[in-house]
Amino acid sequence: MSTNVVSSVKPSPVRDVYRFGNGPEPVLQPGTMGWSAADLEDPVLRRLWDEGRFEILDGVLTIMPAVFYIGGECAANLVYLLRTHLRDRKVPSTFSFEVDIQISEPYLLRADAVGVFGDDLPKFRALKFKVDNDWRRHALLIPPTFVVESVSKGNELHDRKTKRKWYAEFGVRHYWIVDAYAKSLECLILQGDQYRTDAAGVGADVVSLQSFPGLKLSLDEVWGDHE
Repeated sequence: MSTNVVSSVKPSPVRDVYRFGNGPEPVLQPGTMGWSAADLEDPVLRRLWDEGRFEILDGVLTIMPAVFYIGGECAANLVYLLRTHLRDRKVPSTFSFEVDIQISEPYLLRADAVGVFGDDLPKFRALKFKVDNDWRRHALLIPPTFVVESVSKGNELHDRKTKRKWYAEFGVRHYWIVDAYAKSLECLILQGDQYRTDAAGVGADVVSLQSFPGLKLSLDEVWGDHE
């Protein structure tokens, strides 16, 4: 009787030395090519992805700069102000931070904050997946209603130019860019396939948005200067 056993388990792609190094433990190698959002279906690779701050840009694994507390605080304050406004008007909404958005297979972006609300919520709830139909457990495959990017030092063009272009092409309706260092906020709204400025402010300005009637953003509250 033969003692050979044939395993039906497919080897994990983390055996690829080019993309994962040749150390005792696999480590994602920024700058390597050939990546796609489908790679994250492998649970081991997904764990490595979640341990870092990565994006896939045109198939290249890219590491994102660290977000300091001040940048995350500003994004959180904006979400709080918008969530309160929507709740007061009984608009259903949900928000999250550090969210993966799959623009296409070779483009997987990570947004600082994301919101889905109003008529967009049923579209997300109707999505079907191979495993687990709760859309909140997957990268976003259709445009969320709202994205905030908090500008990182040395990475300004990525948020202000590159991501702006990609989010517009994807169809994100509201894109806000907050810069905690310059104390500036730019609120963009999609018009056709490009963004126009809905409102903007700096310092201690109070910003009113045409797209959210009645919402007034006191920027001192965004920077945390109201304490």
